[in-house]
Amino acid sequence: MAINHLTPPTGKMADNVVGFARALRAAGLPVGPGAVIDALNALQVIDIGNRADVYATLEAIFVKRHEHALIFRQAFDLFFRADEDWKHMLDSVPLPDQARKKPPPASRRVQEALAQPSMSEAPQARPQELRLSVSDREVLQKKDFAQMSAAEIAQVTRAIAQLKLPQAELRTRRYRPDARGLRLDMRRTLRGSLRTSGDIIDIHRLGLIDKPAPIVALLDISGSMSEYTRLFLHFLHAITDARKRVSVFLFGTRLTNVTRALRARDPDEALASCSSSVQDWAGGTRIATSLHTFNKLWGRRVLGQGAIVLLISDGLEREADARLAFEMDRLHRSCRRLIWLNPLLRYGGFEAKAQGIKMMLPHVDEFRPVHNLSSIEGLIAALSSATPPHHRSAIRPAA
Repeated sequence: MAINHLTPPTGKMADNVVGFARALRAAGLPVGPGAVIDALNALQVIDIGNRADVYATLEAIFVKRHEHALIFRQAFDLFFRADEDWKHMLDSVPLPDQARKKPPPASRRVQEALAQPSMSEAPQARPQELRLSVSDREVLQKKDFAQMSAAEIAQVTRAIAQLKLPQAELRTRRYRPDARGLRLDMRRTLRGSLRTSGDIIDIHRLGLIDKPAPIVALLDISGSMSEYTRLFLHFLHAITDARKRVSVFLFGTRLTNVTRALRARDPDEALASCSSSVQDWAGGTRIATSLHTFNKLWGRRVLGQGAIVLLISDGLEREADARLAFEMDRLHRSCRRLIWLNPLLRYGGFEAKAQGIKMMLPHVDEFRPVHNLSSIEGLIAALSSATPPHHRSAIRPAA
């Protein structure tokens, strides 16, 4: 039985699919020639006059990771709305509601990708021409991750990978030979005296062993945190590569342990492995349920030996009740330091009005912003110190 292979279409439709794939690649999605051929073949078996069908078909082919879905929606909306050549195919049915919302700040990198001259033979036909901004390190220090372009995101990713992550050393109860130690090593001293007929000439000493403090990261991957999740994962991958004693958990509506996935040497491979193992990416938020699962199943395994816990979340809990305060208190009592990193602190007038934030604040040692490169460097300085701050840095709940 012969198999009939679809012949990829040519002409205007093929040119537009190739141009759209090129725009996605410029925006950061790994779209290759094989995916373009699959898209052209798939468009032959659907009604290309139905805008929603074309959207779903191209999304199924071009989107391979959870974090790329948002960029695809923005690129689809901007490309199809800007290019008049697609109107004859995509006018009958409107886009899904989530694709017709006002593009969030991250759509800037998509707009810049579409504005590149290589995206079209006649770039002047575009309704708006945007230039790719060139930002040096000083500008990137204070710029919000959610407002960065694709080029700036790439620069920040490289900067995070190059950050020096000094070890926060914790003093253990074990001893090792140390010439400057305060404890006398009687055994080695007496053994050495046998060489000199019992005369003690060399006095050997012992010193306490210092080990890096374990770090446990709990990263919120709900929809409200989607603009920051990927860069935070890059940061956690850099910490994992430098410290080796790092445990990472992702949570939205459920808790997922991605510690093994982040141990891959290649950052893209590590993030792809994390994405494939998480089922609730960019969904709702159930902080209390996730903390309960962590405290019950993982607390005793990873919180020993003076662990430092990083809770990366905006605190927008769907079910804020007394259970959230209980689980936060249990987590706080089980670790050496609990540092809450909240992107909402980027706003100067931020107040803890949300019920979930009010319940969580009394149980943290530090409350820090984490929305730009400068805040990440401040976090690294805090992690490099084994001694907790004298005064807890937190915002009082609003009245």
